[in-house]
Amino acid sequence: MEKTRRIEQANFEDTGYHYTLSLISGKYKMVILYALMEYQPVRFNEMQRYLQKVSDKTLSQQLKELEADGLIERHMYPQVPPKVEYTLSPKGASLMVVLDKLCDWGNEHRIS
Repeated sequence: MEKTRRIEQANFEDTGYHYTLSLISGKYKMVILYALMEYQPVRFNEMQRYLQKVSDKTLSQQLKELEADGLIERHMYPQVPPKVEYTLSPKGASLMVVLDKLCDWGNEHRIS
């Protein structure tokens, strides 16, 4: 006898899809990850220029969240003025396969 899956008994928050979205949701998180995949290491001001219209506060918050979730690493160099660079963590690098697929889909379906 085949089991029938019912949405009434399902909980979206228990899915891997929910977990993944919770890590990459945010106005700039996927763009930050993409930039690090392509150009790492990246400094704060370089990232801000890349994103163009992002405020210091918003970019700083998005970077802190990505770091707290283990997707990026922050490297601070003890010099004057302080130098901080961001790179993908191994966990963040493993997510790039997923983001590459999103990029492939967009390239395939966008209207030229």
